[in-house]
Amino acid sequence: MSTAPSLPPARTPGRYRIAVVCLGNICRSPMADVVLNARVADAGLADRVEVVSAGTGDWHVGQPMDRRAAALLTSEGYDASRHRAQQVLAAWLDEHDLVLAMDAQNLADLRDLGPGSAGGDADPARVRAFRDFDPEGTGDVPDPYYGGDAGFREVLAMVERTAEAIVAGLDRVVDA
Repeated sequence: MSTAPSLPPARTPGRYRIAVVCLGNICRSPMADVVLNARVADAGLADRVEVVSAGTGDWHVGQPMDRRAAALLTSEGYDASRHRAQQVLAAWLDEHDLVLAMDAQNLADLRDLGPGSAGGDADPARVRAFRDFDPEGTGDVPDPYYGGDAGFREVLAMVERTAEAIVAGLDRVVDA
């Protein structure tokens, strides 16, 4: 079992912005977006914490979440209806307190968006792997797109426990 790192400090006192990023913004990152937003609301932090998601690629922009991801979230009591895919912008690296990549390639792509596009220029304290905060381990959140329902369930389990860990640390950075 890993010990989750601390969240980076808020850029704006009393506010915290989190972006979750995967490849196409139709499976993993929107699942994390929906679950994190639900956990943030349950913790009474929705007026101070914003969670959004995006993809590194642009081919799904404007589309709803993958039907399998949406169906699973809905069956588990989440609202997946509002999601529309969007592409991450380089400005997000400066506008968000924490940008979380769902896998190593997404992380490399995000870091390449940093100043000068020289790679590695994005603030490593703020641009992190999503599972850096997973209490059960680090690594990639596997892409369930080409698999079956079991892959989506595995992703949801990772997302739920990681969202709990992230939300547990928000009080320390939102009110600091």
